[in-house]
This record gives sequence, C-alpha cells and structure tokens, in this order.
Amino acid sequence: MENKTFTDALPLTMNSSEKQETVCIFGTGDFGRSLGFKMLQCGYSVVFGSRNSQMSSLLPHGAEVLSYSEAAKKSDIIIIAIHREHYNFLTELIELNGKILVDVSNNLKINQYPESNAEYLAQLVPRAHVVKAFNTISAWALQSGALDASRQAASQKENSFSTTSAWLSDSYLALGILGFFLFVLLGITSLPSVSNIVNWREFRFVQSKLGYLTLILCTAHTLVYGGKRFLSPSILRWFLPSAYVLALIIPCIVLVIKFILIMPCIDNILTRIRQGWERNSKYSTLNKKSDV
Repeated sequence: MENKTFTDALPLTMNSSEKQETVCIFGTGDFGRSLGFKMLQCGYSVVFGSRNSQMSSLLPHGAEVLSYSEAAKKSDIIIIAIHREHYNFLTELIELNGKILVDVSNNLKINQYPESNAEYLAQLVPRAHVVKAFNTISAWALQSGALDASRQAASQKENSFSTTSAWLSDSYLALGILGFFLFVLLGITSLPSVSNIVNWREFRFVQSKLGYLTLILCTAHTLVYGGKRFLSPSILRWFLPSAYVLALIIPCIVLVIKFILIMPCIDNILTRIRQGWERNSKYSTLNKKSDV
C-alpha cells in the first residue's frame, strides 16, 4: 500500500521541467527524513544511505534507500544527518573521496568537544570537502514550513474562587497568571512566522523546557484551587469527584512519567537510543572497538 503525505502532494516547484541533480542523505532519522521531504519538493532526486536499508520506514515517497556505499555512488553531494558518535564508519567508505560532505549536526552541550563536528569530520575523511549547513533549523520547521497552519494557545477560563486563606488566594492567582502567560508564549512560538526565525536550540527550549514548566504551573494552579477540598465528603456529589480533580489525572501522570524519564539511569540510555545506538548492531560494535 502506498503512503502519501501532504509534502508528497504539494511540490514547491510546480514549473520545474528539468530534473535536478541527485542528493544523498546519510541517516533516516527525523532530520534526514524532513530534509528529504524538502529536497523532493524542490525537484531534487533523493537517495538515502542507511545501515539497515531494508528496515527503513516513514521515508518520503519517491526517495530511494540504499546502503551507505551504494548511496554515496549516486551523488556528489552527501548530507551527513547522523550523530558525531557514529562518524567512524565513514573512514571505511572510499566512495566519499572527492565528494562534498554537508555536516548538519549539533552537539548536545556547548564546548562538548575540543573541535567542531565539521572539523572532526574533515579529519576522518581528509579527501572529501566538508561544509556546514542546515544546523540552525529544526526537523519540525522543515516538515511544516509554509504548509503549517496557525497554532493557537489554549484559552483558560477562570472560575470564581473564594477562600479564607489569603496566601492560597494569592498563590492561586499568581500560578494561574504565570501559567496563562507561558501558554500564550508557547502559542506565539508555534506560529510559522515566529518559529522560522528562531534557531533549533531556542525552539527546543521554548517547546520542551517551558512546556513542562507551563504544565507544572497550571497543575499547581489547579491543586491550590482545590486546596483542602479534594478529600472533603461534602464536595463528592453523587460520590463522584469534581471536574478539577478529574482534570488533574492526565497532567499528574505525565509529570510522574517525565520525572522517571529524566533520572540519569534512564535518561542516559534513552539519549543513546535517540543517537542511533542499537543492541548487537554491527556499527555499535565497530564504534566500541574504535573507542578502545
């Protein structure tokens, strides 16, 4: 069955009569797939290089998936959309000699390595021409772009609240105002006109870090609203919890799961998986031997 997406159906170059040159992309992750979508929209022929060419999925329609060596023979321009930790296998590919390698990677931390990823790539493949590009845009921006509709921040209605404790009232209002402000900020940064002018670090910080901070503030806002009434029998009409109690179930579950996932013993494993680590993988074994 043939899968189609909006990016397949709406090319950016409607009047392109000549087929442009082939572009090779090493890596079939989020960024590689998103960049492949845009390349196909612009009329380029795209070929992906993957360590498991037969297992790659969710790729744009019209793109070819081959092994690294076979894909490198198809194009003079090769976009390296893999993490620095997996660059070592590139030294074995003689097909890269004389080719243009485009490094799109960013390190997780500032000054994580003594040299930049592009300099490290140039040291591994000295006979190739290494350039840096596309590292200031995110996969989300590539996938959406001009096709994305406007996002709206969820509006929040304030219900009447009365309490005899002044600090509860002040805390309730302060948490609600801060949570609503961050909701609006998240909505503004989701607009295409705003997301296209920020780099990937800024967009990731707003959507991830501030997103969870917003969830914490709004959850605390609802908790303070309930106060001591959560377990009060007089509130349980028909022996059913109030709406604000039911509204806390999913946010609390999300926050508990997030707290578990950021524990170092779990976060380190998940980070390695996101960077392409596989158990009993051929390239993982080669990387371990090279590190030794």
